[in-house]
Amino acid sequence: MVKDMNYTEAVEYILSVPKFTKKNKMENTVELMERLGRPERDLKVIHVAGTNGKGSVCAFLSTMLVWGRKRTGLFTSPHLVKINERFQIDNVPVEDGDFLKAYLKVQKAVEAMQKDGFAHPTYFELLFAMAMVIFKEKQVEYAVIETGLGGRLDATNMVEKPIATVITSISLDHTEILGETIEEIAFEKAGIIKPHVPVIYDGHCKEAEKVILARAEALDAPISALHEEMYEILGNTEKSIDFWLDNGYSVHTRVTVPYLAHYQVINSALALLAMEVIDSGIPMETCVRAVKETAWQGRMETVMPGVVFDGAHNADGVREFVRTVCRVRKDRPVTLLFSAVLEKDYEKMIETICAQTEFAHVVVTEIAGERNVPAERLAEVFRRYVKAPVEAVPQVKDAFRRALEEKRDSMLFCVGSLYLVGELKGLLAKGL
Repeated sequence: MVKDMNYTEAVEYILSVPKFTKKNKMENTVELMERLGRPERDLKVIHVAGTNGKGSVCAFLSTMLVWGRKRTGLFTSPHLVKINERFQIDNVPVEDGDFLKAYLKVQKAVEAMQKDGFAHPTYFELLFAMAMVIFKEKQVEYAVIETGLGGRLDATNMVEKPIATVITSISLDHTEILGETIEEIAFEKAGIIKPHVPVIYDGHCKEAEKVILARAEALDAPISALHEEMYEILGNTEKSIDFWLDNGYSVHTRVTVPYLAHYQVINSALALLAMEVIDSGIPMETCVRAVKETAWQGRMETVMPGVVFDGAHNADGVREFVRTVCRVRKDRPVTLLFSAVLEKDYEKMIETICAQTEFAHVVVTEIAGERNVPAERLAEVFRRYVKAPVEAVPQVKDAFRRALEEKRDSMLFCVGSLYLVGELKGLLAKGL
């Protein structure tokens, strides 16, 4: 029984779940939600899938809805510092008490399920159920929900009729699970499309677009696509980019996105397009102001003057990171702090980074846990590709301090893993 658990014990239990369960069939998640009273049916769900940009698009959408005075729930992953970050009401993470209350309710249903022969939910399935309980109890009107891995078989896909589905950029990632081609991965992502429900998608990749269009046509789902000719970058500072957006609804809207990266232009434009499709009653001027005020941690985020955190951790994300660095390096030298996890092709990531840009100094470190790559191993790879000094500093705290020392009047980019970003954010929160 779990009735006497406190918040810390609940979090510890949730984090232990991957040790004794595996991904379940959708029927298992449906059974859990049935026992909870199907809370998702009372929400206006915007369902978001894709390889890169899901979290950012969700953040833009949530902020627009909040600025439009709609009570909004946001469910995303992963968290960077505290697990509560995954459940937000009006862009504020839930309090520990609300977290615990939802956990206890869900776990009671889980125990009853297990007695009847059903499997224990996975880590992600448990969190998704908690999110829906929290949103229902907090009387949320709109719920912006990010898929976990994939889409078609994702626990979040048990939502029967969202008000819209959004598919962000698609590229090769998690190929061992989702497929080895863009088309195969797009098929999994397009699995969130529902009959007659509008789908708004990133149309830059033609291979992915073909799959999305076929799925939408089969389900008679109205489509809206973002293509390159629909926006034009006007200029940028160290913290933001200005661009024109012509989405076919509001002609030539000027938008400021508060990030350095070109991909955030695409993500914010896609979110604005989605809001035009969704019948929310929020004026476009309000949505544009909301974009400028959107905060999303660890995605080309300027955390202090000249210091940027970016969670790029796959090939497409690294290419976008390099694109940003190449633009910045024209005006200022760049120092790099890098780390990676074992399951990523970190050698290819490093090769891509070094092939197109130069650094004044490189510091490599290793994240906590069993999945880390030794700092000296990363340093060996970097030394094959750069002329700049490369230092291996195993402790993240020491590595960040060393990188700040080398930064001087340059830019410092901290990149390679969201886990690195999470540790750095935790250090900043404690005053380093």
